[in-house]
Amino acid sequence: MKIIVNGKEKNIEIGNEKALLSSALKLLGYKPKTIVVEVNDLIINSNKWDNQILKEGDKLEIVSIVGGG
Repeated sequence: MKIIVNGKEKNIEIGNEKALLSSALKLLGYKPKTIVVEVNDLIINSNKWDNQILKEGDKLEIVSIVGGG
């Protein structure tokens, strides 16, 4: 399945399972506790990642949270 992640086209292979946002983030190498995710211009609460099903062509914006001073 092709999706757009931070403006770049990515091809993810989910297999026979549903294309859940949580699975896609794991495949893309993101750590859940350090990011905020927007799908098609809507911020998705991390509690809903296991229920959010992605579709071909969905647009994700992923922002990493960085601590520091």
